[in-house]
Amino acid sequence: MLIALVVLVLAIAALLAYAGSRPDTFRIERSIHIAASMLQVAEQIDDFHRWGKWSPWEHIDPTMQRSYSGADAGVGAVYDWTGTGKAGAGRMEITGMDAGPTKAVITIRLDFFKPFRQTNTAEFTMTPTDAGTDLAWAMFGPSPFMSKLMGVFMNFDKMVGKDFEAGLAALKTNAEQAPR
Repeated sequence: MLIALVVLVLAIAALLAYAGSRPDTFRIERSIHIAASMLQVAEQIDDFHRWGKWSPWEHIDPTMQRSYSGADAGVGAVYDWTGTGKAGAGRMEITGMDAGPTKAVITIRLDFFKPFRQTNTAEFTMTPTDAGTDLAWAMFGPSPFMSKLMGVFMNFDKMVGKDFEAGLAALKTNAEQAPR
């Protein structure tokens, strides 16, 4: 019995040590090519009112309540949500829009309040091509110990990545169907 207890304690210690050795930050990113201009793509992202047509999380919780404040679109636009189901509660704010001849980036501060507190950054990078726009959607931020421990058992990149892929596919459809 004592040997089993010692083995159990050592296994738990090894698991905690391994979790603690994982990276202090995370980054999840997916990309897609869209046969539309950067402006048509950006219009889908910088106006939170349009997210209902493409965001993979807009319909996961029928109780979700949304509110919009700040600017109508672009820097200063704010989107708050709260729900009693999977959506939890949180806030997004567009904090940056940087456009240049070779790429444009929209940066969003993403604050989760429920089911856990976490602040991350979402970044949409658009690169013009001869046939439209290459769009990369990334989310990154700190990885506290509990996230590291959960990451031993769950692959967050695959879990969230599939949502990014679904969202990008829907965004592509909307941007390509937008009036030119």
